[in-house]
Amino acid sequence: MAGRNPVDVSVSLEGFDALSAALRAEEDGKQLRKELAKNLREALKPAAQQAKTGIMSMSAGMTEAPALRSAIAKKIMPEVKLGGRWSGARVKARKIRGIRDFANAPKRTQRPGGWRVQIFGRDVWRTQHGKPDWFDRAMNPDAARYREAVHEAMESMARRIADRAR
Repeated sequence: MAGRNPVDVSVSLEGFDALSAALRAEEDGKQLRKELAKNLREALKPAAQQAKTGIMSMSAGMTEAPALRSAIAKKIMPEVKLGGRWSGARVKARKIRGIRDFANAPKRTQRPGGWRVQIFGRDVWRTQHGKPDWFDRAMNPDAARYREAVHEAMESMARRIADRAR
């Protein structure tokens, strides 16, 4: 590390960009970034599991195949991105393609107003209701714990980089 300034990294929840830049400055920054992303995903896995539990607790009006609730639950996962337009860690419910032409199911099933569906074989529409705010309500009680786990993963990596710089 001769000729280089020591890396001074202060991590906060808004510090993803600074930590990302410090990782790029390291010789094995790519490996460190992978490790940080893995640790952040691990920190958010319990939150994703709670969101999956939230959608699975929604009542099922019909027993059509493929199952809507389980299709939504499969698309809920922690997402980490370091650098680029957006840096951060979050739990995301991705769109589902090919399930009853209802790609936005994760978003619409939690709307208080429900969503419109056509009754099979007829030109009659009805409003179907899901479980309002199932995604947010599932994770809200433990949001501080997840925020702290993400913060700790970032602090750990920042300490590791700072120790190398000494």
